[in-house]
Amino acid sequence: MSARDRRLAAVRVLAHLHRMLESAEAGLTIPQYRMLAVLSEGGERSARVAQKLAVRKPTLTALADGLIAAGYAERESEPGDRRIVRLTLTDAGRAALARADEAYLARLAPVLAELREPDRLVGDLIEVGEVLAARVRARVAAESAAESRR
Repeated sequence: MSARDRRLAAVRVLAHLHRMLESAEAGLTIPQYRMLAVLSEGGERSARVAQKLAVRKPTLTALADGLIAAGYAERESEPGDRRIVRLTLTDAGRAALARADEAYLARLAPVLAELREPDRLVGDLIEVGEVLAARVRARVAAESAAESRR
């Protein structure tokens, strides 16, 4: 199998894993889960959350509105500058995130149990996550530099 075919097979496995997680009884959609995970790291301005999630601001606003309506997140004004609004996780949001974490782990566990080296896959996925996070940080820095030049 060529390198291209192996990479294509990997993409298809990732799509299958996504669907498998999507079908878990997590109480959250994957986009909601991703947003709550970002918010669990600390309150963020909406624009920064959109950058981290790689979504457009209107998409983020719709997602945030749903999480706020469910009581999982809230908008808070920045002290000293009411124009700046931060999204923060509520206690209910932390509980929903914890339930979803457990549901997704339970869905993934049987697959990991059948692998010869499950820790290798987990480590590789964490490394991919670090690469993706670094790419987001670089893009945010470039966008900030471009804005400051304007």
